[in-house]
This record gives sequence, structure tokens and C-alpha cells, in this order.
Amino acid sequence: MDLYRNHFKRILDIIISLLTLCIISPVFLMATVLLFFSNNGKPIFFQTRPGKNERLFRIIKFKTMNDKRNLKGELLPDVERLTPVGKLIRKLSIDEIPQFINVIKGDMSLVGPRPLLIEYIDLYDAFQKRRHEVRPGITGWAQVNGRNAISWQQKFEYDVYYVDYLCFTLDLKILCLTFLKILQAKGISAKGFATMEKFTGN
Repeated sequence: MDLYRNHFKRILDIIISLLTLCIISPVFLMATVLLFFSNNGKPIFFQTRPGKNERLFRIIKFKTMNDKRNLKGELLPDVERLTPVGKLIRKLSIDEIPQFINVIKGDMSLVGPRPLLIEYIDLYDAFQKRRHEVRPGITGWAQVNGRNAISWQQKFEYDVYYVDYLCFTLDLKILCLTFLKILQAKGISAKGFATMEKFTGN
């Protein structure tokens, strides 16, 4: 397991990511064009997230929400800013495609706990912080067990389970289940939210 965790996993990440980007490059281009016109010339956005050992990196994603604000200058709720094109791209999980670049750079892995917001770090307890012992992933054990439709407690339990039992067979199982979840388009959002309700601590 250590050999896979420390060496082979990274090699497979690079090979699979490069091949995937080559194969789905037409989808990448089409999504970029559609979002360019949908989001006033801003098809991609960057956001700083914590990775392995809480090291900060800039995640790359397709921009599926606009920047509309209320009279106070505050961004509207996610569900109100999600554009029609963005909704379709998120439903098909196309919004995650640019993250293959993060994987190639070494910021992320194909499989691992999803990288969350920086502001959550100070809210984690010791158990929840363990999710940062490995590289964050494009998909993960929590994603194939409910994605955004499960509670935060369940999500963290799945994340730490993955940290403890990381191996090739588990990664392979997660990748296969991810493909099925994409086809089923299940668990994309929590009830009443465009994605997941904010984590406010324990």
C-alpha cells in the first residue's frame, strides 16, 4: 500500500490526466466557448484551496455561476447565480475538467477528499483535519457515497476512511463508481443549495 500511496498513485495520476485531457479536449473547448458567452468573457475561475498538509494552491474550475450581487454589494446565493449553461455543465460534471491540470501540477490527485474552502480549516476538529493527510481529489469516497446530498459529518467520515484505507483497489472502485454517478447525475446538490450548505463547525 505504501508503494502505491507514495509512488505509483502519482505516476498513474499524471498518465491518466494527460490521456483524459487529450481525449476530452473537444468537450473542454466547447465548454470554454459556451461559458465565455454565458459569463461575460469569464469561462474559468481560480480559487485558493488547502491541499495536502494544508498547503494552499489555486484550484482551476469552469465558472458555472455569475457574479450578480444584491444592493449591499454582496454576492447572491449560489442557487440564484447558477446560470442555465452552468447548471448543465455541473450536472454533467464537466466543471471539474480543468482540475486535471491541478493533478498534473501535483496540487491534486484523481482520487482523494475534495478540496474545501480555506475558511473551514479553523473549524475542523482533530479527526476532520486528517482529510489533509493526502492530496485532495477530483473525486473521492464521499463523492461516490452521496456527493453533496450527504451531511458534513458523513462527508468527513468518508474522507478519513479514504485516508486510512487508500490503495489501488479502492481508487479503482471510486473511479468506476464516479463514472456511474456522472451518468446518473445524482447527489449534485444539497436540498435548497446549488452545491452544498456551508460548513459552520461542530
